[in-house]
Amino acid sequence: MKVVIIEDEPFARLELKRILKNINPNITVVKEIDSVQDAVEWISDNQNFDLIFLDIQLADGLSFEIFDHVKITIPVIFTTAFDEYAIKAFQLNSIDYLLKPIEEKALINAFSKLENLKNVLTNQAIDTHKLKELFQPNKTYKTRFLTKIGDQYKFIPVADVAYFYADRNTIYLVNHQNQKSIVDFRLDELESQLDPKNFFRATRSHIISIQSIKKVHKHFNSRLLVELNPKTEEEVLVSRVKVDEFLSWIDS
Repeated sequence: MKVVIIEDEPFARLELKRILKNINPNITVVKEIDSVQDAVEWISDNQNFDLIFLDIQLADGLSFEIFDHVKITIPVIFTTAFDEYAIKAFQLNSIDYLLKPIEEKALINAFSKLENLKNVLTNQAIDTHKLKELFQPNKTYKTRFLTKIGDQYKFIPVADVAYFYADRNTIYLVNHQNQKSIVDFRLDELESQLDPKNFFRATRSHIISIQSIKKVHKHFNSRLLVELNPKTEEEVLVSRVKVDEFLSWIDS
């Protein structure tokens, strides 16, 4: 069996490979990928494998985005830390999952389930829109962020946020008055807490508000250069893989 692992945590990839080797030495990991963009580009040219292990949260967005750009009929086992409701949703849709941290017994059971469903899963593409609905039932979003300045706390309404950006391990909130504050969330956490109608994960290090966009330019290699107000310290370049999604977002 040829396996592809799409996971942005190096330790998680290493641990999964170790368990796979213990279960069956004949399983070969043919590719390891850590982002949506790299997954789309590689899978577009390579589908000579039997199974995908897919983390839900990747460095540059939700892994569901992969299915928006490339048709995948190969069985998928999701790895997730989502709550029990979402896990039940996977079960109802005959899509398997592994809850992190992954245990060997759970992986053995997943392979057994895949064997039983082999005929059902053949040539059946995953309905990415249905998955997104299952993971965001009656979703509510944050309306404010609590920040600390010195020995004082203050809250910033989401409507005042121009964008968030990552600088190494620190996440900053920048408001429309170009005031910067530190927030105690990772970008992938923020992405799930913000209303997708108003915010977009434009790059690995930027989540931007629709209200902050000043201009959008065509850029080299089919990318888009987004000018924001207030101005960012580094260029915001939307990757080729995300261009269609970005344009649909700003036109919605």
